[in-house]
Amino acid sequence: MSDISSLEKNIGTVFANQDLIQQAVVHRSYLNEHPDFRIGHNERLEFLGDAVLELVVTQHLYNTYPNPEGELTNWRASLVNSKMLASLSKEIKVEDHLLMSKGESKDGNSKARDYILANAFEAIVGAMYLDQGYDASYAFIEKLLFPKLEPIIENELFKDPKSKFQEFAQEKMGLTPTYRVMEEGGPDHDKHFKIGVYLGDEMCGVGEGTSKKEAQESAAQKALKKKNWE
Repeated sequence: MSDISSLEKNIGTVFANQDLIQQAVVHRSYLNEHPDFRIGHNERLEFLGDAVLELVVTQHLYNTYPNPEGELTNWRASLVNSKMLASLSKEIKVEDHLLMSKGESKDGNSKARDYILANAFEAIVGAMYLDQGYDASYAFIEKLLFPKLEPIIENELFKDPKSKFQEFAQEKMGLTPTYRVMEEGGPDHDKHFKIGVYLGDEMCGVGEGTSKKEAQESAAQKALKKKNWE
């Protein structure tokens, strides 16, 4: 087990109840190999932290920006998503403290690992809320997450590639993109898609992914680059 005090140092606080911060980094798989481990896994803390995180971000956006609800919703989604939360986990070096099964630890799937890291970040927020209350949780999220918002707004990163490409295509060419599946394969638990995005008969980009949505977004991103619409 790692020294949890170094994680507390990265977070910037010392927990009164050390079990809470320790539990926040316990993945369910760890208990399969250590059934006698006295602290449970982090899924309940994650459930709580998810709600706290959403409330904190919503409160900040509501109090700071006069924008309409739709825009605030998009901004919140760009802050509270697995990719962003995984990156925050990496900033405070959560991975050094994660307790997982040997199989999970050796799994080279970066997408699955990021999902675990994102969940651990939410669990840490939940642990902090229980241990130190809402104000401390707010301050932690404010310091780590809120600085990411201005670049997102300035560069319109809250718009996904599909939305961006459609806006540009309609504005510049009066066309709506269409997406066509070029290849589809793999077992149900490990699907793979190859999708092309078209403007009329012109194929503007090809993307691949483990879901149609992921492949479409990849195709749209490549199309934006090809058209110099970034």
